[in-house]
Amino acid sequence: MTILVLLNLILGSVIIPLKEIFSFFTGGETSKFVQDIMVPYRIPKVITAMLSGVALSVCGLQMQTLFRNPLADPFILGISSGAGLGVAIFVMGFSAFGITISSSFAASIGTALSAWLGAFGVTLLLLAVSSRLRDNSSLLIFGIMLGSVVSAIISLMQYLSSSSALKVFVLWTMGSFSGLNPSQIWVLFILIMCGFALSVYNIKDLNALLTGEAYARSLGVNLESTRRRILIATTLLAGSVTAFCGPIGFIGIAVPHIARMLFKNANHKVLMPSAALLGAAIMVFADTIAQLPGQPGVIPINTVSALIGVPIILMIVLKTRFV
Repeated sequence: MTILVLLNLILGSVIIPLKEIFSFFTGGETSKFVQDIMVPYRIPKVITAMLSGVALSVCGLQMQTLFRNPLADPFILGISSGAGLGVAIFVMGFSAFGITISSSFAASIGTALSAWLGAFGVTLLLLAVSSRLRDNSSLLIFGIMLGSVVSAIISLMQYLSSSSALKVFVLWTMGSFSGLNPSQIWVLFILIMCGFALSVYNIKDLNALLTGEAYARSLGVNLESTRRRILIATTLLAGSVTAFCGPIGFIGIAVPHIARMLFKNANHKVLMPSAALLGAAIMVFADTIAQLPGQPGVIPINTVSALIGVPIILMIVLKTRFV
């Protein structure tokens, strides 16, 4: 992890020598040019990448266990689509009425807030419906259908929106760790830590769910309460990452399986911390690839995460079974 973080800080459109990095962190003499790159850009970006990797991986692990589906990911219940709808309304809905956001700061705050509200709205609907559904399969089907409906609404808004608003929305869907100020990173950190704490609290029930819903009930697990807690944790983790960084795919599917293969263990007391660390490392690696020097610009993080995650998912489908 340390090596990956150092590479992320060194590489970019401007390569910073390793000795300058060490001098910066040890309080030595550092040029203002290096400080202007490190403080507002690279350090916030690598912190955001690590937080996102932890959140998406832990979220994906819980989804796969809850639904007994090796291809379940943090966004399978439509929470990502809900966040996208919030952003679509903010970006394309306002422009349809001739309203433009002149301040970039207001635009970034508005985008994050609308995405989080969209994800939270979908979660409230899922929580309301989950109390009426007897099993997790029904909740999964409802979530997929809900996500499809929300995606259809977004597509209609894209068709009716102006080209400038459509460009802003499409750029958001590509994902990025750049542009977060310290206040936003603190908010993201607090939300993810709350979601992670709730996920750790779920470990005992998640282990019971590995034996099946019927046996979990016989062990005294309240499935309805467990589902609600996992849904809330999902919103805090995946919803917050989507709000601040855009929808980032494939990491939530792939990393839990990498953790299972490496540690050969189904116990969530082992899987959850290992998936969190692996997720952080892979996300930093993906961000490093996205900003390698010699490229015409920074590659969207969704492109890199797909290149990393898709081969792993194909391997899962073709060669492995869900533990």
